[in-house]
Amino acid sequence: MPAEAQVVSLDSSDEEDSGGAASAVDYRPLDNQSFWKGGDYEIGSVSFTKTSEDLEHARVHPKFLHSNATSHKWVFGAIAELLDNAVDEIANGATFVRVDKICDEKTNSPALLFEDDGGGMCPDSMRKCMSLGYSSKQSNTAIGQYGNGFKTSTMRLGADVIVFSRSERSGQETQSIGLLSYTMLRRTSKDDVIVPVIDFDLCGSQPKPKIYGSMDCWSSNLQTILAWSPFSSREDLMLQFDSIGSHGTKIIVYNLWTNDEGIYELNFDDDEEDIMLRDEANLGNAPKTSKRYALQSHISYRFRYSLRAYVSFLYLKKFTGFNIILRGKQVDQFSIVKDLKHTEMFTYKPQVRPPSKEFTVDVCIGFIKEAPALDISGFNIYHRNRLIKPFWKVTADGTQKGRGVVGFLEANFIQPAHDKQDFERSLLFTRLETRLKQMVNDYWKNYSHLVGYQMGGTSSDASQLIRDAQAAVASESKGVSERIRRAQVDVMEESLETGRNTIHDAPEMADMVIDADSWSHIGIPLDDRPRDQICDDNIVLFMRCDELKKRCDDKLKKIEQLEKELETTRKERERLSSYLQPLA
Repeated sequence: MPAEAQVVSLDSSDEEDSGGAASAVDYRPLDNQSFWKGGDYEIGSVSFTKTSEDLEHARVHPKFLHSNATSHKWVFGAIAELLDNAVDEIANGATFVRVDKICDEKTNSPALLFEDDGGGMCPDSMRKCMSLGYSSKQSNTAIGQYGNGFKTSTMRLGADVIVFSRSERSGQETQSIGLLSYTMLRRTSKDDVIVPVIDFDLCGSQPKPKIYGSMDCWSSNLQTILAWSPFSSREDLMLQFDSIGSHGTKIIVYNLWTNDEGIYELNFDDDEEDIMLRDEANLGNAPKTSKRYALQSHISYRFRYSLRAYVSFLYLKKFTGFNIILRGKQVDQFSIVKDLKHTEMFTYKPQVRPPSKEFTVDVCIGFIKEAPALDISGFNIYHRNRLIKPFWKVTADGTQKGRGVVGFLEANFIQPAHDKQDFERSLLFTRLETRLKQMVNDYWKNYSHLVGYQMGGTSSDASQLIRDAQAAVASESKGVSERIRRAQVDVMEESLETGRNTIHDAPEMADMVIDADSWSHIGIPLDDRPRDQICDDNIVLFMRCDELKKRCDDKLKKIEQLEKELETTRKERERLSSYLQPLA
C-alpha cells in the first residue's frame, strides 16, 4: 500500500450520513462477543464513489479495526497501552490515571474506564487520536510513538469506545467527544470507518457547538453518538465532563469482549480492588502444595492474571507526584531491586551502528529472596521506563545454572514491537541476549554458593534428585542395548554438528587470529568490527566449543555406564540360567 494510503482521515464532522438517529438503531451488542471470532462475518458488496477531487479518499474497511487489534495477544498489554498515554501526559501536568469498572446502563453490562487529568486533547488532536498512524509525540522520553496504540488497545478490550476530552490551547478552551464503534459499523453495514466527533467552545458561560460545516452535520454526529453510546441525552454527555475538571481525558470502553465460553475476559468480581484476567487466573486453581503456593504468590506468576500485580512493576522508575489508581486504590510500585539479594551491577556497551555517542547500560543482577527454594529466573527488560519483556529467561531449560537469578535493565537502544510485549529481532537484540547469558554465568560462578548451591551448580535438593535418578537407572535392565545405541547415535550427531559449527564459524575465528598483513596477502578485506566485539565473539565461540565438548564427554560417560550395566545384566542372567538348568 502506498505511504499516502496508510494515513486515513476518520473525521466525520462533514459526513452527511453518520449512522442514523437514536430512535432507529439496534444498540444491542454483537451476536458473537468473543474477540477471536469478532472478525468472522461476511462482507457484502462494496461500492466506491468517484469524487471530484484530484486525490481519492483512502478507505479502511471496519474489519480492519478488528484485525489490527489482534496484534495484542494479551489483554493486559492493551490496558498498558492506555496507561502509557496517561503516563506521557505527566509532561503536561497529569497527576493521576484512574482505571475502574463502570456500568453501561443501556445494557446493564460492565464497561472499562480510563481517566487522567493531563493536558487533554484539542479538536485537532482528538481527530488524530481517532485516526490511523498519527502521533504528535516527538519527545525522546515518550512511550507512545507509532500513533496506533489507542485504536489497537481499545478495540482489543471491547467493540466500542467513547472519548471525552477537555483542553486549553493558546488561550482557547474546548471540549470534544469522539466515538469509535465497531458495533455501529457492523450493524449499519458500513464499508468505511466512520467516527462521529463533536466539539464545543467553552469561552462563554455555556458550552457552544463548534461548527465546521453546517449545524445539521453537527446534530447528525450528536445523534449518532447518542444512538450508539451508553448515554441517551446531550445532558448525560455533558455530565461526563464534571469529573474531568478544567483539563483531562476520559475513555470508556464498552461491549467488552468475552472468551470462547461467552464469559467476559476481564474478571471484576473475584477482587474488588483488582481486575483479573479470567482464563489465566483459572490456571492457578490446581491443588496447591506449600511450594506451589509460594510460586503462585510471587509477582513473576501473579502478573499474568492480576492487573494490580502487572501495573506495579510496569514502570521501572518510581513516579513523583503521579499515581495509578486501580478500582479506587492506589497501585504501589514494586521495586525489583528490593526483592533481590547478593546484587551486582554489570555494565553493557551496545554496539550501535552507525557509531554515535558512546553510552553504557547498567544491568542489575541478583538472587530472589526465596532462592534456592523457588525456581524463578529471568530478566525484566524495560524501554523508556516501560516494561517490555518480564522475567525473560536467557538460560537453557533444564539447567541448574541461573536458577533463582533475576535481573533488570533499561534497553533504550533497541526498538520494541508494536504491541510493546517484545523487541524487534535485530542484531542488537541478539547481541544483548548473548551478553546477558555471559553475565548470568559470571554471576553464578561468584554467588551461587551463597544461597546453598555447590560449586558445580547444584543444591542439596538437586543432589537428591540426581541420586534418585541414578538409582532409577541402576534398577532398569530392559532395553539397555537400545539405550546404548541411541546414545552412540547422539554422539555421532553431536560430533557432526560440532564440525558444521566449526566450519560455519571458521571465518569469524579466522578474523580474530589473522593479522592485517595476512589479510592483504590472501586478498580478503580486513574485518571492520570493533576489537571489543571480536573479543566478545571469540569468547562466545570458545564457550560454545567447551560446552559441546562437555556434552560429548557426558554422552561417552553415559555409554560407558550403560555398557557396564549391560555386562552386569548378562552376568546376572547367566547366574540365573545356571540355577535353572538342573531343574529343567
